[in-house]
Amino acid sequence: MTASVLDLPTVVPAPETTVDRVRTWWRDVVVLTRRNLIHVSREPMQLSDVTIQPVLFTVLFIYVFGAAMSIPGGGSYKDFALGGLLVMNLTTSSVGTAVGLSNDLVTGVIDRFRSLPMSRTTVLVGRAMSDLLAAVVCAFMVGVTGLLVGWRPTSSLLSVAAGFGVALLFGFAMAWINACIGLRTTDSESAQAMAFLFIFPLAFVSSVFAPTQQMPSFVRFLANWNPVSAVAGATRTLFGNPNPQAAVPVWPCQHPVEAALIWSVAILAVCIPLAARSFRARTTD
Repeated sequence: MTASVLDLPTVVPAPETTVDRVRTWWRDVVVLTRRNLIHVSREPMQLSDVTIQPVLFTVLFIYVFGAAMSIPGGGSYKDFALGGLLVMNLTTSSVGTAVGLSNDLVTGVIDRFRSLPMSRTTVLVGRAMSDLLAAVVCAFMVGVTGLLVGWRPTSSLLSVAAGFGVALLFGFAMAWINACIGLRTTDSESAQAMAFLFIFPLAFVSSVFAPTQQMPSFVRFLANWNPVSAVAGATRTLFGNPNPQAAVPVWPCQHPVEAALIWSVAILAVCIPLAARSFRARTTD
């Protein structure tokens, strides 16, 4: 008696389409973003730079500077300062991106991710997305604190939302700058130090706290062309608050919304590919 062999048809899996690859990539980004948020939930003090710090900065700077500051053209210093404080807090809190990425590289978490079937870019994008959510919390805290101390926008709700949107876009761009810094340092302490060395002059040599008209000529030139000044001017314009920078005969000062968007897009266009290349260099055996 002979046994017959039944030939079963070979099932060929359908080729993966571009839509499938994008869906898989986005699912991995969501997973890594959730991982970062869970990590923060286990160490809530990591959120101090987007919860406690914005409240302290907003209250202290408004009352310290507001007592002696006169706005050219008139207007409340509280209304003038809020847009700048929003941008400053988003800029300084973006340092967390550099620290987080550097820490993941040092502790070996990235090596574990490399063993998984996922694109390397999802690690960077997941970090940027979680930090963007933290920036939303920061912007909310600044806005609520400003309302409590007397800040009042005078434009429409849509325009106010656009002001916050422009500031958050710039904060997202700053996160990618800090990603490049974090990927080029050897440990989280160095990443934080290098990031603050870059961020603090950028945030303070600007029109965040005071108009630039009375600054020394060289400092005034730097402040007028500083992207932080452009974003601060854009938020003030969109909020309907005093913006004395509009009287300065420099293009970014007279067109702050356009300048803020151009700066943000340009930073993203440069820093995203640079961060991806640095990440490949740090994770290639």
